[in-house]
Amino acid sequence: MKRLSLSLSLLFFALAGNAQQGNWHLIKDRIVTPWAEKVDPKAPLPEYPRPQMVRGSWQNLNGLWDYAIVQKANAQPAKYDGKILVPFAVESALSGVGKTVGKDSMLWYKTSFKVSKALKGKDVLLHFGAVDWRTEVFVNGKSVGKHEGGFDPFSFNITGALKGSGNQQIIVSVWDPTDDGPQPRGKQVKKPEGIWYTPVTGIWQTVWLEGVAKTHIESTRQTPDIDNKTLTVSAAIAGAQPADKIRVTAYDGKTRVDEKIVDAGGTAVLNINSPKLWSPEHPFLYDLQIAVLRNNKPVDEVKSYFAMRKISLGPDANGIQRMLLNNKFVFQYGPLDQGWWPDGLYTPPTYEAMAYDIDQLKAMGFNMIRKHIKVEPARYYTYCDQKGMLLWQDMPSGDLGNGWENRPGVIDRGTDKARTPKSEGYYRKEWNIIMDALYNYPCIVVWTPFNEAWGQFKTVEITEWTMKKDPSRLVNSASGGNFYTTGHIVDLHNYPHPAMPDPELFGKTRAVVLGEFGGLGWPVEGHNWQANKNWGYQTFKNGEDLLKRYITFTDRLQELIKLGLSAAVYTQTTDVEGEVNGFLTYDRKVIKMPVESLNRENTKLYNPSLVN
Repeated sequence: MKRLSLSLSLLFFALAGNAQQGNWHLIKDRIVTPWAEKVDPKAPLPEYPRPQMVRGSWQNLNGLWDYAIVQKANAQPAKYDGKILVPFAVESALSGVGKTVGKDSMLWYKTSFKVSKALKGKDVLLHFGAVDWRTEVFVNGKSVGKHEGGFDPFSFNITGALKGSGNQQIIVSVWDPTDDGPQPRGKQVKKPEGIWYTPVTGIWQTVWLEGVAKTHIESTRQTPDIDNKTLTVSAAIAGAQPADKIRVTAYDGKTRVDEKIVDAGGTAVLNINSPKLWSPEHPFLYDLQIAVLRNNKPVDEVKSYFAMRKISLGPDANGIQRMLLNNKFVFQYGPLDQGWWPDGLYTPPTYEAMAYDIDQLKAMGFNMIRKHIKVEPARYYTYCDQKGMLLWQDMPSGDLGNGWENRPGVIDRGTDKARTPKSEGYYRKEWNIIMDALYNYPCIVVWTPFNEAWGQFKTVEITEWTMKKDPSRLVNSASGGNFYTTGHIVDLHNYPHPAMPDPELFGKTRAVVLGEFGGLGWPVEGHNWQANKNWGYQTFKNGEDLLKRYITFTDRLQELIKLGLSAAVYTQTTDVEGEVNGFLTYDRKVIKMPVESLNRENTKLYNPSLVN
């Protein structure tokens, strides 16, 4: 947590007070990224928020809303405290508020809008990309729905609550216990320090309206099969009639590849002859159109995309299981990526800022990112798809407090945590929805249900459920956690030096990976979140010495790859609050080691000669 001096604290509250007067501006008591000043309070994050299922009739509701923080027991506020910039969490600098809420209070939002012409005559869906944590939504005084979950998208059909014309009102209530509750909450704690960060309460992804027909596509599921040269597509349809059909068409640019028409609720299998395979070097994406047909005429249609790629396991010449991409071994190497921002916390200040992180990692020579204990906005995954960045997706942890050990070079089998039925229900519900929401993104190649035994429970059951739900991807049961004979991967955490699980002991049945290592720190003066208590697993004073040490790590990784290592994850992309072990500073203003030098060292790890 940033520890403010008395004068700085007074400045903080003065600025927050100005925001409460309705004059929103960025709170400047902390470091910010170069994109913070580019945020337009009239239209923050204006891009279309769901690129895997696109319709033309939509309306962005991001912008300045009224907010109030009241005691949890109190009713809806009669008076609001001031303005908040949606979709930035109330604790963030970009919200213009910069206040914590806590388990004893409620956060309320209010805004009004007019239904745009593009939505007239249609059913209107109100979408929230993510709200942390328990949410109730009212439209024109009527409750239209409730939701629990901090990382999954949700929506309500608000057509019946809308007035015939004029201003429409939305009120949202949010309660978030952070680490005082058993719900998934990632790295948020009420008292941030060390590896634990500032709370994120309330709306933190885009809020938007969508106009749809009474009969419309709710979701799709797209599964490529490069061995059989097919794409299997199914769609969930709201309001389908018995004779309705689904038409699915794949395109390579403007060239139609294949088209199938099946009964609504059925499955279309498209032939993708001579498939162009997606990879980090060649991230080719096909276009996809899915329509609901009634009497041979479309009543609803969405645009999407897909890739032909495969992730699997297979033995090398020594019988050690390797992670295969498109049936070939590709060493996967990338950073642990927390996805935090000093100005927006969970939310990047702009789409350009979000893309910058991925572009820099690509330029540094990484082909993979481990998305750590967080779920990103949909556009993040699409950008990884477009850039050819492999991605390992963690489930955000919650209900922590497990006892366990993880000594260097040793994997210990610990004891699963006993979680209450309510706690287990929160986990299962959200993990299930997260996997559904992210299923169609080809960049995601690994699911990770647990990290370092944080709240780890019913490991075998949860892992096998995850594998059954999505057999098209690998499952890393517990990254650096308590290990059981389940899943596709055995994953060791070891700081700071590279190490690996014993391939002779584990590698005959599962891939062996180094799920976290490194953490070399350099607190760059003028670019730190806090004045002291900054830390790394090993601390340096300049970039030259940092690079020399890093090179010893990549040299060692080459040796481990020969022995059977399939992947490695270096900690981390950027500094985060008190952690100063990033390739970039938290404000993204300093790259600590030359990009060209990192690219040279990292790309050595993909040399096929490292494996017999």
